[in-house]
Amino acid sequence: MGRKARGKRERSAAERKPSDAQARSGLGARRIALVVTACLVGALALAAGLVALLSRPPSPAPVEGAADPLAAAAAGVHFHSTMNRDVGVIETRSASAELPPLNPSLLPVGSEAPDFTLQTPSGATVRLSDYRGKAVLLEFFATWCPHCQAEASHLVHLTESLPASTYATISVNADGEDAASVYAFDRYFGIPYPTLLDPSSRPGSFNQQGAPGPVSLRYEAGVFPTFYVIDRDGRIVWRSDREQPDAALLRELRIAAGA
Repeated sequence: MGRKARGKRERSAAERKPSDAQARSGLGARRIALVVTACLVGALALAAGLVALLSRPPSPAPVEGAADPLAAAAAGVHFHSTMNRDVGVIETRSASAELPPLNPSLLPVGSEAPDFTLQTPSGATVRLSDYRGKAVLLEFFATWCPHCQAEASHLVHLTESLPASTYATISVNADGEDAASVYAFDRYFGIPYPTLLDPSSRPGSFNQQGAPGPVSLRYEAGVFPTFYVIDRDGRIVWRSDREQPDAALLRELRIAAGA
């Protein structure tokens, strides 16, 4: 083969082979195409996710107390008012309308109030002697008692109207009721002071009467509600049972505080 023929074939192959610049340009174009394609796929996936999120029905609102076993148990009590037109009358009358106790066995005035340690429905511990230095209104109640329910809002107002540095209110459940029933009572009336459990051998609830626990028995709480006013030194200065005028309770608390 002559030199002239070989030269033609070499020139023809060189013309068909792309230059380095052309190769790099082609590779860059393919990379750009891949990046653009990936971006488009990502954008489409994001758009589909947003559409699915926006079209999803709203989640139901959380049920109050659903994560709190005590609140859930209290809701299951189905607490409601048992009051009638015959209760909640004397509370707004003057102190002179005070009723004498029906129960002759209440602890005597001047005696030392027996100390006790009980728990709230949520498990907090309350000891009566920790309130020394304050005038204390001690109530014994039952959640199902219409007279106790009538007193509840008045005791809340009385407690909130007095300085906590000098006065305190404590309520003891005197029917051996369970924590759920007492907690339901607290929530219904917005009780700001401690309400305490006094477990008995015959447990009760809002839906079933029980029996008094040992502290309620020691205080002879046989009529609902039963009240004791205790002075700064832990001595009983007044006691009675049944509903009472707010003014009478306030008068006795001020005497107990030395006001």
